[in-house]
Amino acid sequence: MVYKILLTHAVNPASMARFLSVTAVAALTYATPSHASDHVSDSILPRQTVVLNPLSFAVLGNNGSFRNDSITQFFNPTSTEPPFFQVFHPSFLSILGFNASIRVVASNASFAFAHEAPIWDRTTDEVFFASNAGGALGHSDINHNNFVGKISLSAVSQATESSVDFSSPVNVPVTELSLPDTIQMANGGTGPYHGSLLLVTQGRGQLPPSMALVNPQEPHNVTVLLDNFFGRQFNSLNDVKVHPTSGKFFFTDVRYGFLQHFRPDPLLPSQVYRFDPDTGAVRVVADGFDLCNGIAFTQDGKTAYVTDTGALGGFLGNNQTAPATIYQFDVDPKSQAFSNRRVFAYVDTGIPDGIQLDNNSNVYAGCGDGVHVWNDEGTLLGKFYVGSLSANMVFAGKGRLVILADTAIYLAQIAAEGVDLAKF
Repeated sequence: MVYKILLTHAVNPASMARFLSVTAVAALTYATPSHASDHVSDSILPRQTVVLNPLSFAVLGNNGSFRNDSITQFFNPTSTEPPFFQVFHPSFLSILGFNASIRVVASNASFAFAHEAPIWDRTTDEVFFASNAGGALGHSDINHNNFVGKISLSAVSQATESSVDFSSPVNVPVTELSLPDTIQMANGGTGPYHGSLLLVTQGRGQLPPSMALVNPQEPHNVTVLLDNFFGRQFNSLNDVKVHPTSGKFFFTDVRYGFLQHFRPDPLLPSQVYRFDPDTGAVRVVADGFDLCNGIAFTQDGKTAYVTDTGALGGFLGNNQTAPATIYQFDVDPKSQAFSNRRVFAYVDTGIPDGIQLDNNSNVYAGCGDGVHVWNDEGTLLGKFYVGSLSANMVFAGKGRLVILADTAIYLAQIAAEGVDLAKF
């Protein structure tokens, strides 16, 4: 069992004791609801767990070890070897559950094959994803398209059943999809939507960014739904979600293709759009972003979340004073325009990329050191700490969170269940 508690000279022992007592009782209550008590022990906490009381690092002191870079320096004061669960609030334990575990299930150290567009297909129990388009180890540029692949979670189950150690890595096969050239630099995905993968692409060179439906089965035929805004090409479409009540498509458009040297100069602001698949109508619903990125909705569709990753500027370099922020919006019940913009969370490491919600309205975002989780009030509950950039994640049914970390895919076995993104 991996279980650490950070203690420093600045900690009030009574405060730490209260935090640990609440944390452990919360775990005990989840594990054995009818036998919770005030008597707790280390064994109650999930394996691979590190508990950090925020009071323990609220003051580092004049000679403290401060971070100078939020992109390359991570917050791991216990120097624990990843992957592990970093707990900042007792509520994170109800998300993890008593038997939580996290491990690598596919990897390739020389190729960022698993970066974006995760989609779980429940009919085949497969997860689809796209490689890093134009980024480090992406093996793609203005002359080369990126990679779209999949893994079988049934194969993962078989591989892990024979594994003695619950955290030891396995490496299941990754299958590449052979797609038509209308799919260029795939970057966002959701669904399945009526049996198809709903993808948005960044485009490449003069080949336009687009939104398309892709058959998950061979021959993977493609139907392009949108590739322009009244005759102008989009910049580089980044992420997409289907609104849970209206069924309309919402997507972000940003200039990352230009910033990574595989798209021409931007023609439009970084904005969020709404597309009606029935009429073809497209309109802007939110603007004012530096680099808008991930998007997600609450289950009732009344609230939207959009990430702004302006701190990661491609060839312009990183800028820690630019946004690394999740914004929250109200969704107008009639027009579905976004309003009442407010800061939901600012991340401490890297930038918040892809974003998902569980069915208790907790918010998950891929960040610089793993997946961060907040409650609906914006309080950081904990992290799935993998020690590297994790651009996106997707729930694969109840109790399975699949995390894309460029050169590796992680599977976290937890208690939480994600919002159902499939539209059949």
